[in-house]
Amino acid sequence: MTMTTKLYWGDSHLSEFSASVIDCFEQDGQSVVVLDQTAFYPLGGGQPCDMGMIGSARVNAVSINDDGMIFHHLDSDIKFKKGDLVNCKIDWAHRLEMTQQHTGQHILSQAFFQLFGAETRGFRINQNYSEIDLALELQPEEIPAAIQQAEAFANSIVFENREIRTHIVTPDEAAKFPLRKENFITDCVRVAEIADFDWSACGGTHARRTGEVGLLAIKSWERAKKMTRIQFVGGIRALQDYRAANNIAHAIARKFSVARDDAPDAVNRLFDEHKIFAQQIKTLSEITLKIEAQELLQSGEIVNGIKIIARIFEQRNLDELKIIAHKLVEMPSLIALLASREAGMARLVFARSANLDLAMGALMREACQRIEGKGGGTADFAQGGGTNVRKLENMMAEMIAKTKEAR
Repeated sequence: MTMTTKLYWGDSHLSEFSASVIDCFEQDGQSVVVLDQTAFYPLGGGQPCDMGMIGSARVNAVSINDDGMIFHHLDSDIKFKKGDLVNCKIDWAHRLEMTQQHTGQHILSQAFFQLFGAETRGFRINQNYSEIDLALELQPEEIPAAIQQAEAFANSIVFENREIRTHIVTPDEAAKFPLRKENFITDCVRVAEIADFDWSACGGTHARRTGEVGLLAIKSWERAKKMTRIQFVGGIRALQDYRAANNIAHAIARKFSVARDDAPDAVNRLFDEHKIFAQQIKTLSEITLKIEAQELLQSGEIVNGIKIIARIFEQRNLDELKIIAHKLVEMPSLIALLASREAGMARLVFARSANLDLAMGALMREACQRIEGKGGGTADFAQGGGTNVRKLENMMAEMIAKTKEAR
């Protein structure tokens, strides 16, 4: 069987064509058609495959085997036979989106290479954004400025609307091009050239001119596998990303009754006010908890001269339990066994006065085993918790009894 002729190599803007069926079969429960020629781009090189129609059948995946045969996976049973002439149509909106991202990657990769000598080690077009893995040898604090510089350089190439040409050449002929990366098959090379800017061996779909990319915007970056991974959007995706970000900015601004561009200042003022109020609430809460601790001192049971205060609270967090416990054990000869049901968990804090010798850490570990949790601490103060809230009362009763026995 001969290789499928790749029409997309000659014209990435070809969206409708006719071809002859040279094979059709079932594979993994799907109908597959092989054509003598195709404009459908198969999955590969970090670029998703094309979608579209072959006759009345929808193409939902396109792949290529080691022999260069391109398989069109259909969403319906095969309605073709060998020798049939079929009309085919590419989903142009999807092709344009992929072409913008792929061409944008060429431009961004070359911008980073020219400015910082950073080679591209990986590329992927994801559902909402694309990723480039760069060997960018800069300190983390230097990367944001470098990204802005490369982004501005790349967009200047886009706005100049430079011509993009493709060349099918031999490896010897390819060696005469200033290729950014030499990764090509041995018998022929397809080189994508951006006029006076970039030459790359590539089998993907590309724009005719850089202006078709529209705009390139780098969304974020991160360190990954010793690389600098940047996330970017181009063309229609850049427009969609702008709309989403603009809508979010306007929604936030409306909450503050300010203009969109004044929203950051309004948010900063809110955070400043929040810090003040949070500190005030913390202070008042501590005062309230200390008063509550004073009231708890009036309760409890005295065993051999030692007061045992045990209490199960509702919806008290660990920090609140700790404040109450610390206040209680300021008194001599006192043991505090405090618990709370909060957010579906049992929270525990055990504490003792400095003049006692009962080990709170050991008692806490035993208590946590009863409620299917974990915890620990020092001899005088321990904390923990567990998921079995239903056993909380029984566990507390056991710990009270053990404390009495130890006295």
